[in-house]
Amino acid sequence: MPIVNCKISKNVKIFYPELVNLYNCKIGEGTQIGPFVEIQSGVVIGKNCKISSHSFICSGVKIGRGTFIGHSVTFINDKNPKAVNKKGKIIKKNEWLMENTIIGSNVSIGSSATIMCGINIGDNCIVGAGTLVLKDLKKNNKIYNKVFNELKNKK
Repeated sequence: MPIVNCKISKNVKIFYPELVNLYNCKIGEGTQIGPFVEIQSGVVIGKNCKISSHSFICSGVKIGRGTFIGHSVTFINDKNPKAVNKKGKIIKKNEWLMENTIIGSNVSIGSSATIMCGINIGDNCIVGAGTLVLKDLKKNNKIYNKVFNELKNKK
């Protein structure tokens, strides 16, 4: 798995460089990246972040400083993904709409959360493990997996 054409600041710790896929991205000073992480083209990650193993950060994502990304967090950059166009041909780069996602500073995103594209998560927010985030979160907000909370309350 390669690290290609990345701007990696000083003191970045990539625990297993042979087990990540990073290309055309920017990683801020002091950030730590676990194994089996993919960070795609154009992604910007601020300084002193922690990106846990098995996370997928796609093009269109910008992450502020001091942010924690838990294990297996997935970002999405296309609300209407398709494999083929109306003619049945594989979709090319210019045939789909990439939507940007902005994550503030000092945010904590729990393991297995999924972040839909085109949203902003403000500074100091907490996204609980397993949560599907479909809309903006203003700063200092907390959101947890509501399905779990509903089941928990029924006991």
